Amino acid sequence: MKSHRGTLILVLGILGLVICFPCGIAAWIMGSGDLKEMDAGQMDPEGRSLTQAGKIVGIIATVLALLSVVVAVVFFMFFAAAGAIGVGR
Repeated sequence: MKSHRGTLILVLGILGLVICFPCGIAAWIMGSGDLKEMDAGQMDPEGRSLTQAGKIVGIIATVLALLSVVVAVVFFMFFAAAGAIGVGR
């Protein structure tokens, strides 16, 4: 039986939330895979709560990163359009 990677997944989720969102994506993917292995009995289920928490934090980090990209694109389009029509001159 494989040992769990719950601590690693939680750390990646937190790093994804605080520093860089690719770590959040990794936590989401690794957490999903590990939870499937735990359900199948191939991995130690003792770290299930850490794995679930890391997966959830990874999901939150990814969603926040995507929302920030969307907001940045909208602001860029707004200011580009304002500059094109001469607002503020």
